[in-house]
Order: sequence, then C-alpha cells, then structure tokens
Amino acid sequence: MLGLPASQAYLILLICVLPVCAWVCWSDLRSMRIPNVAVFTLVGIYAVVGVLVLPLEFWAWRWLNLVVVLAIGFVLNAVAHFGAGDAKFAAAAAPFIPAAHAALVLPLFAAFLLGAFSAHRLLRAIPAIRRMTPDWVSWTRKDFPMGLALVGTLVAYLAIRAFLPEA
Repeated sequence: MLGLPASQAYLILLICVLPVCAWVCWSDLRSMRIPNVAVFTLVGIYAVVGVLVLPLEFWAWRWLNLVVVLAIGFVLNAVAHFGAGDAKFAAAAAPFIPAAHAALVLPLFAAFLLGAFSAHRLLRAIPAIRRMTPDWVSWTRKDFPMGLALVGTLVAYLAIRAFLPEA
C-alpha cells in the first residue's frame, strides 16, 4: 500500500478502469456481449492496483463483494433474464465499492439504468445514428445493453470518491 489519501486512490482506480469501461460499452452496444477478457481485466486492475492504493484490510474484505454480487447475478440470470456478462461485470466491479456505500450506489445505478435505457432507445430511433453504426446488434434487439448502466455506475462512483471524497 502506498498510503495515499482516499481521493487519490480512487482517482488512480478511475483512470485505470476507464479504458476497460469504454471497451465494455462499445462491445455491449455492438454485439450485446461483455467479453470475459474485459471482466478479467477489471478484476486484475482491482487485484494489482487496488492492493497498491487501498488499505490492505479494505482491499482484502472487498473481495467478498465480488462473490456476493456474482451469486446474486447468477440467480438473476436464471430467473430474471439478466445477462450473464452483465452479472460477471457487476461482480468484477463490486470490489471497487465498499458494501457500506450501497445506499449511494443503488440509487446511482437506478439513475444510470433509466438514463442509459432512455438514451439508447432515443438514439436507436434516429436513422442517421443507425446508419453510422449499422452492425450494432443492440439497435435491433428487444433487450437492453445493461453494460452501459453498469459502467456508468462504476465510473460515476469512482469519480465521486475521487473528486468529492466527503460524499
């Protein structure tokens, strides 16, 4: 552990996860799939960078978040048509967020879910947008690329912790 202030630790984590999050958004829009490599990369970032920037005790206990969210995701996948990639991504993102911040993260996720769903449905109704991205599977499917909302939630949470550490 480097002994950084929390805001700096979260800024470093944010910078490290941004490319993976952009990749997940693009992949989910294009093919309605979140690659396992992206999920493993996110877990790897937490494993390597997290241990360097977070207090060891916090870092270690947050691995339990991954297990709990993965179990919930499997149940949701079996009974509620929740995507397996979405469940795996949510589990990979879970260690970045302490369980005590669920009261912040769940409304944040709800807001991103509504916003991402609305934006996706609006943009897919615009012919010029569809012509620019004719191969995107998400434009023609009934279901929604949930990775957008999951990514938005993770990025927003890390940004809040980096730039508003008292939140």
